[in-house]
Amino acid sequence: MRPWTRRSRPAADTIARLRLARTEGVGPITYRRLLGRFGSAADALEAVPRLARAGGRAQALVIPPPEAIEAECAALDRIGARLLFLGDPDYPPLLAQLDDAPACLSVLGDPAALAVPAIAIVGGRNASSNGRTIAEALARDLAPRLVVISGLARGIDTAAHLGALETGRTVAIVAGGLDRPYPETNAALQDRIAAAGAVVAEAPLGTTPQARHFPRRNRIIAGLALGVVVVEAALRSGSLITARRAQEAGREVFAVPGSPLDPRAHGGNALLRDGAVLVETAEDVLSALPRLAGPCDAGAARPEVPPDPTLPLLPTAPEVPDSAHETVRALLSADPVAVDDLVRRCQLSPSAVAAVLLDLELAGALEALPGGRVMLLPAAH
Repeated sequence: MRPWTRRSRPAADTIARLRLARTEGVGPITYRRLLGRFGSAADALEAVPRLARAGGRAQALVIPPPEAIEAECAALDRIGARLLFLGDPDYPPLLAQLDDAPACLSVLGDPAALAVPAIAIVGGRNASSNGRTIAEALARDLAPRLVVISGLARGIDTAAHLGALETGRTVAIVAGGLDRPYPETNAALQDRIAAAGAVVAEAPLGTTPQARHFPRRNRIIAGLALGVVVVEAALRSGSLITARRAQEAGREVFAVPGSPLDPRAHGGNALLRDGAVLVETAEDVLSALPRLAGPCDAGAARPEVPPDPTLPLLPTAPEVPDSAHETVRALLSADPVAVDDLVRRCQLSPSAVAAVLLDLELAGALEALPGGRVMLLPAAH
């Protein structure tokens, strides 16, 4: 495990970046756009209140004070965790490819485990005995070659972590804070994973997992892995969200077939009908991932990474007049639209459209979606 150096106080840039990431209304896409437009978190923090007012927000944004961020950093330090920011050299390269890659991750364990080839194994919480056996066996056989990633939930996730711990490393992505193991019965398992691999959270310490947190966790699982194996999943399972996000990111999707009489198999069977790779053994996974060259370790070949992910999604923009806000807003609705389409329709420069969209996001009137799409939030109609 890489040693974690205890510090008396975090650097000013760390405080500024974490304040920006924790600011109300600043999600992962907005964070990236703000850094791209202003160049630093400190300058972005100074501009955020003004941009929110320009977008029509009446109430002031809630920006955490430096003291709160220092307290969070100190709490992470006490449990031996560290922070990884988007754009840092140690930030996971595959995850950075996502449009909505987390601005910041809290990592308990070895961050190097996040930068080597990995496979995700996911499935339902109410898994069958056979499903758990399959997940555990797949993870056990894959772990010598790949880091096995899952979500620490009951059922398939737990089986995958346990299997991987027998022969290699595993990484758990949790929906709440690092200090809120979920389920509580997996607290000891979380400790074992942190000692042998890593436990990762996007949420701050103290966050209790809620339903809305799990899709965000699932995108991290998909983003860190070369592919996702679904062992058992109902048709409306969160595991299918993970598989969809993996497919959108250009990763491989695998599924273990199951009985059509078992609702827990319907999701995986649907993936197979849609072109997922059928999996019965670990070799079925390994043969579909030709980029792997040898046993998994910190020095293993890393997957190809696109250009610097911290670049702005659209060019840096000057201040824009109210008429530009009116023009762009008139073209928005609750149906997602591509930013490129907005630029073509409104006859404004890409930089002006980018500035307007950023103002609206900070005002809470707009949601930026992966794939360069945006939508007007219902309350803004």
